[in-house]
Amino acid sequence: MMGTSFFQGEYEAALTIYDEHIFPSLRTSGAMLDVVDSCSMLYRLRMEGVSVGDRWRDVLPITQKHTRDHVLLFNDAHFLMASLGAGDPQTTQELLTTLQDASKSPGENCQHLLARDVGLPLCQALVEVENGNPNRAVELLLPIRYRIVQVGGSNAQRDVFNQLLIHAALNCTSGTHKNVARSLLMERDALKPNSPLTERLIRKAAAVHLLQ
Repeated sequence: MMGTSFFQGEYEAALTIYDEHIFPSLRTSGAMLDVVDSCSMLYRLRMEGVSVGDRWRDVLPITQKHTRDHVLLFNDAHFLMASLGAGDPQTTQELLTTLQDASKSPGENCQHLLARDVGLPLCQALVEVENGNPNRAVELLLPIRYRIVQVGGSNAQRDVFNQLLIHAALNCTSGTHKNVARSLLMERDALKPNSPLTERLIRKAAAVHLLQ
């Protein structure tokens, strides 16, 4: 229900569902699925310019406990969304540093083996976007675009990273990256025709003169 509200652009309805259902479930269970759902929805809304207020501060104490876990890179990226959204640089740095350490001594851990080439660039891209460096975020994300499937999560869950790349490319000053944005939107429209979300992204591109 909440996902439908978001994709339709019904932001207030999405926030209401979050407040009345998604976050209460997270607060009660602390389950990883609820963590991912909460972080992903808040981040998707934020990318579209929706103010989520102090909601990240409520999520952070739950995700913070897992900062050093590094069980699944997909989860790490969502924990990072929370620390960035809540404005907690200490937790952000702790996650990045310990993930880098794990990547240096991966052993036979598949996720740690992926950390250097996929997980860390993905996480750093989130940081670059937060710091207002969309060009650098695109430079980090584009080479790993087809490897993000390896970090875990479902196709629908990982779409937040596709949206991250598109939003970053739309906000770039680089002409090359603007061409990337145009190509990504054409591809998304072909793969997901009649998608309200894609239509909103195309309107955003038109507003910054990418599709003229």
